[in-house]
Amino acid sequence: MPRSREKGGRRKRREGAEDSEGRRRKGARRKPDEQARASKATGAQPLPATRHPAQTRSLRQLLEGIGAPAPAPFKPDPFQLEALAALEYEDVLVTAPTGSGKTWIAREEIRRLLASGRRAWYTSPLKALTNSKYHEFTEEFGTEMVGILTGDRKENADAPLIVGTTEIYRNQLFDALRSGEDIRADLVVLDEAHYLADEERGHVWEEAIILSPPRVRLLLLSATIGNAREFAKWMEEVRGVRCGVVSRPGARPVPLRAAFLHPDGQLAPLLDKEGGLNPEIERLTERQERQQPQQRTSWRSRRGGYR
Repeated sequence: MPRSREKGGRRKRREGAEDSEGRRRKGARRKPDEQARASKATGAQPLPATRHPAQTRSLRQLLEGIGAPAPAPFKPDPFQLEALAALEYEDVLVTAPTGSGKTWIAREEIRRLLASGRRAWYTSPLKALTNSKYHEFTEEFGTEMVGILTGDRKENADAPLIVGTTEIYRNQLFDALRSGEDIRADLVVLDEAHYLADEERGHVWEEAIILSPPRVRLLLLSATIGNAREFAKWMEEVRGVRCGVVSRPGARPVPLRAAFLHPDGQLAPLLDKEGGLNPEIERLTERQERQQPQQRTSWRSRRGGYR
């Protein structure tokens, strides 16, 4: 009898282990379904669907070549050298695409002036851009050589190079007129000069150009002036100083790449090959809209309805 009971106990334990192992195997088979139900109950986003090969190819083409270029010696473009030579005897309006090196012209001319003990102003329409240029020039020329003047920042105002907003430079011209003094500058750089056409702020650039003494050389930089010759002719009329135009032909050296980042984390080119809106974006949006009602329903089931 003890041996029989022992065999029976072993059989029951073995059957129990097999039954437990079977439940585990069965539970493992149901695990994906359980995950799906859990995701539906919690409103969690499902993993993004596998991309179609065409979609992967278009995204690869969009991102191809992005990264830091290989180090190489700097060689100025012909338009940069032309602008520097023209600044010796006239005002200069430089029109070139963004990223083509307009600031390099201003920096090299400022370097030449500082080396000879003269002074310069660098103006921009935005305080954020002004702060950026201030940090750039302090790294280039040293903190003691550069000051900054904006509506809420004034540092080293007697420095030979002042970086400031265009409004502050215009205001200093008004102050010089009232006091009978001359503006302390030999060169004034007007960055983003196309703001002259701005309906609300354009008068600031107009006044800055008109009130700057003829002895002060003006360097105007812009990527979006379409009537550069007309602009330069107007400057010559109001200042009595010849104004040359230097342009860089061709497209921007750093092309723009437009992409759409969907809330589920997928990245897609914004435009298709024909220049229209990528249809994949519309499909991503429609899929997101179909999922939203399910998420609201699952939220009510978990919370017991809206209260």
